[in-house]
Amino acid sequence: MSLKVACLQLDLAFGNPKKNYEHAEKKMKEALLESPDILILPELFDTAYDLQNLDAIADSEGKQATSFFSAFAKTHSVNIIAGSVAKKTKSGVTNTMYVFNREGQEVSQYNKLHLFKLMNEHLFLQPGETKNIFTLENSLCAGVICYDIRFPEWIRVHTSAGAELLFVVAQWPKPRLAHWKVLLVSRAIENQCYVVACNRSGDDPANTFAGHSLIIDPWGEIIAEAGENEEILTADVDLSTVKAIREQIPVFTDRRTEFY
Repeated sequence: MSLKVACLQLDLAFGNPKKNYEHAEKKMKEALLESPDILILPELFDTAYDLQNLDAIADSEGKQATSFFSAFAKTHSVNIIAGSVAKKTKSGVTNTMYVFNREGQEVSQYNKLHLFKLMNEHLFLQPGETKNIFTLENSLCAGVICYDIRFPEWIRVHTSAGAELLFVVAQWPKPRLAHWKVLLVSRAIENQCYVVACNRSGDDPANTFAGHSLIIDPWGEIIAEAGENEEILTADVDLSTVKAIREQIPVFTDRRTEFY
């Protein structure tokens, strides 16, 4: 099965959800001109990294995100990996990825498991506790957020359960761009899966972000790469190749988990 994916590499307004939603909607409609099957947005596309003000600007129980993306997906018959949003709950704020199918149904919700202390996430966010496996277009998929890709054992939890397409949403800083590329290519090769990684572009008061969203095949070949600025990055992914590669080099059946 071949699917067209579209990464919306956006520049975000710091601490301004209203402006970010308006901009995201404009770019999503622009991306629809390419007739994608799946739209992907970046991490914390609603608030950007205005962590200190999340109590005031975070999405209460994710109601805005759920309403907006469910309606958009149903209206335009498109699957959406809704980046992630700052979701305010009774127990704190989470960095939450929502996934919606063409009918506008929420098929997954995931709270970022690994919080990045270098950017003080642990001071303002609550960590997740569950994995993120879901089905889109009859294909088993997984979704993770930014820092998660530095934990190969976490990715393997998803692919060993059968996930063939890994979505990564991020706000990855420019100084570690080389790590971004190497880690994502490695995750594709070792898990024999497609990796679709949507990063943000632009700056905030403390960071410059890398851009360079990537779409990588199960051999680790980069089939599409964005630049540093805003861009809609599209490519077709042929999921039939995942099964063929996993049969050719049977990494999953050759694992000796009794030793690790």
